Amino acid sequence: MSKIWQWLKTPSAKYSAGFLISLSFIVGILFWGGFNTAMELSNQESFCISCHEMEENVYKEYQDTVHYSNRSGVRATCPDCHVPKVWHHKVMRKIRATNELLHKALGTIDTPEKFENKRLELAHHVWDEMKANDSRECRNCHDYESMDYLSQRSRSVKQHIKGFDEGKTCIDCHKGIAHSLPNMATDDPSATR
Repeated sequence: MSKIWQWLKTPSAKYSAGFLISLSFIVGILFWGGFNTAMELSNQESFCISCHEMEENVYKEYQDTVHYSNRSGVRATCPDCHVPKVWHHKVMRKIRATNELLHKALGTIDTPEKFENKRLELAHHVWDEMKANDSRECRNCHDYESMDYLSQRSRSVKQHIKGFDEGKTCIDCHKGIAHSLPNMATDDPSATR
């Protein structure tokens, strides 16, 4: 390590400062481009379902929801709901996702039975994150200001207004909108599912 540090401190007789700065700039651009490309490739639905745990469990149930198929043809894919759009939030989410890679390697949820046993815990991770960020990813598509209350059922209108007044966020009421709900008996013994 001391040899590398000594080499970095010693002026170069072969190369000009301009060349070294240009080289550093080019290496930086290549690194940044590679990093950004990898980040965007991992933000594709095909990447998300490349693990059989996701394809066989949550992706199958998502295909039966309005977020997958609806009259308007607008589809919300995995990254739309689970990866922030704002760059620094996206990077933080990707860092936290390394834990998911560890559990992939460990086989924590590699069977449907294991997945079901962990479903409530996994759901809580997502719900807690959505609660903490005020359902930020929901709001990329759903905007309170644009809601047409005349097109909603009266119960929905009442619930939305009540929720807004109480400072609730989307996930407080809309759990299970894109995936099956876990067995909630652990959280609420009176719950049946």
